[in-house]
Amino acid sequence: MEADSEPRWLADDERETWMSLAGVLMRLPGVLDAQLQRDAGLTHFEYLVLSGLSMSEAHTMRMSDLAAVAEGSLPRLSQVVSRLEKRGWVRRRPDETDGRYTLATLTEDGWAKVVATAPGHVEAVRQFVFDPLTKAQQRQLREIGRRIMGAVAPNDRCPRVSEGS
Repeated sequence: MEADSEPRWLADDERETWMSLAGVLMRLPGVLDAQLQRDAGLTHFEYLVLSGLSMSEAHTMRMSDLAAVAEGSLPRLSQVVSRLEKRGWVRRRPDETDGRYTLATLTEDGWAKVVATAPGHVEAVRQFVFDPLTKAQQRQLREIGRRIMGAVAPNDRCPRVSEGS
């Protein structure tokens, strides 16, 4: 922005939209985290790590890819995976095909934890995200999310949302 150009202030309706979105961004993670803590003794980030592994081939991912799926940094992921290893839910080992990488694998006990935890988490997501919306609003929200993510992270290589789904 040039020094003498006027800021592009938000119009009243834009400000209301932004404040609504900001409220969701601030409160929804806490609500989901509280449900997972209460029902499963997991943080939302720990659940994202376990569920990311549960949906991957052979329940195994490179740590760098897992960090992208869980929307976390490698140092944060490493700390969380250490805790999950202590609980017996994840195992780490070097990547045999490229020793520069470390693989994380969901154990059988980890799989059982995901299977036990998923129903409550899905119900919370339904209650707080999908149930208040019509089917048309859900489709709009998906498109809005894709467009905002495209602006925020245009080079995001994370496979969590396919364009065709």
